[in-house]
Amino acid sequence: MSGDTEYAQEFVDVDGGRVGVQVYPEPDGPAGAPMVVIWPAMGVRARYYRPFAAALRAAGLAVVVVDLRGTGTSTPAPSRADRHGYSELAADVGAVLAALKPRLDGRTRLLLGHSLGGQAALLHLALHGGDAVDGLALVAVGLPYWRSYPGRRGFGVLPYTQGIAATAALLGVWPGWGFGGRQARGVIRDWAYTARTGRFPRLDGTDTEAAVRAVRTPVLAVSVDDDQYTPHESMDHLCAKLTAAPLTRERYTVAQAGAALDHFTWVRAGIPLAQRVARFAGGLPRR
Repeated sequence: MSGDTEYAQEFVDVDGGRVGVQVYPEPDGPAGAPMVVIWPAMGVRARYYRPFAAALRAAGLAVVVVDLRGTGTSTPAPSRADRHGYSELAADVGAVLAALKPRLDGRTRLLLGHSLGGQAALLHLALHGGDAVDGLALVAVGLPYWRSYPGRRGFGVLPYTQGIAATAALLGVWPGWGFGGRQARGVIRDWAYTARTGRFPRLDGTDTEAAVRAVRTPVLAVSVDDDQYTPHESMDHLCAKLTAAPLTRERYTVAQAGAALDHFTWVRAGIPLAQRVARFAGGLPRR
């Protein structure tokens, strides 16, 4: 896939800022194709997903890609004055779905989250309900719980994640030194909590762990070979929380992709994965 398909740049107003939304042209074929809304990884701009968006469109899906709050075209940029965390990221999912409603009506709709974007999508379903969503695809998503990493890797993950959190708390913002791009300290605080405890933090007074266990939206969970940040075991840890959701757990392998893979490069070697997502979307109940 060349990944050079043009998209229309739109914006959704949230909390005095705006969330950038990239709407790709409808795919070839019958009208009303299932729509996939992609939520990126921490610090990754929406435009990075252009090759995967092209692969999804070729597989017959309509595609929208969102810039997470404070990243890419979304504003405001993280600063000491910006304290948003996981609660706001989850709420942004609902705001975007509401703005897309005229395009979503009558068709199957799927959230697809990568890394932090997958956590935000799942937390939206847990905290705000899944009536507007028919399926959730998680790609390279997990909790960075230090005990879930294989071998001795976890002994490095714990001080690394907590050191980033301490720096963000001290400076009032994470500057993005070597990891994750510039981030609000609330995002880093919540992310570091999951790394330390293996649990989601309470959000808006809600027992988020219990809310996640109650999610009933069908889930396709795909971990990626050679993922340096989210190894297969970290996704297994997250999937164990989805006790009520119909869950399909798979691995995307180097052999399937026909290319080297890691936490980010699967996006550029994602044709087989896009076809798998299309089959998942096609198997969801129609509206």
